[in-house]
Amino acid sequence: MTFVKFKVSKDLVEKVYEAVTVAKSSGKIKKGVNETTKAIDRGIAKLVVMAEDVTPPEILMHLPVLCDEKKVPYVFVPSKVELGKACGIDVPTSSIAIAQEGDAKKLVNEIAEKVKSLMK
Repeated sequence: MTFVKFKVSKDLVEKVYEAVTVAKSSGKIKKGVNETTKAIDRGIAKLVVMAEDVTPPEILMHLPVLCDEKKVPYVFVPSKVELGKACGIDVPTSSIAIAQEGDAKKLVNEIAEKVKSLMK
């Protein structure tokens, strides 16, 4: 099974980074592939964000499949370095899951709707 990486607009990417930053300070995020996988499995992931520049890409291959099974919206952003910065950490991160949106609830819902419309 393969997953589709749809092209995400620069505007949407900026919204995703903003949502991650806001959720980090007012809600809860899970960083890294293992934590993201657990959040999806446990049904607490509201939005999953993955970096396109992860090598090898097989590291992330199971996440979109898992997200589809659990009906969790997911999106790819161009940079693992920028994703790490949005999380407030000094190292790149391949994926994150927003577990509690906090003040980013409206943004996360907006991103989820946009992602669902892109996947159709």
